[in-house]
Amino acid sequence: MTEKLEKIAITPAGHFAPPAKFSHGVKKGNILQVAGQVGFLPAAEGEEPVPAGPTLRDQTLQTLANVKAVLEAGGAAWEDVLMLRVYLTDPGQFDEMNAIYNEYFADLKSVPSARTTVYVGLPGDLLVEMDALAVLG
Repeated sequence: MTEKLEKIAITPAGHFAPPAKFSHGVKKGNILQVAGQVGFLPAAEGEEPVPAGPTLRDQTLQTLANVKAVLEAGGAAWEDVLMLRVYLTDPGQFDEMNAIYNEYFADLKSVPSARTTVYVGLPGDLLVEMDALAVLG
């Protein structure tokens, strides 16, 4: 009989509590799923979440930082990511997102094997959301 692996919730320091009953990340064995992250600045005690800025670049760089924080809290790095999904609110920003994405990952030796971009509505002034699937080891 094999031992059942425990699911471990991952919440990095500086992240706001999720707005519903979910975790910023969940690790089970060597799999780490990062829940959808947005471009909120690090949490400040007693304050509401604030986007990193009004531009796609501002929010994308902060979103990537937030995804990276969950990866690191779960013992992973960008090299462990198999899939990074990007959700944009404006299909007109697809080219700009690609440019930011390519610049950010320019030095990454092993890029995620897949990237899907879809267009969704996000609350408030949020422009982008990302989630990631990583396999450690």
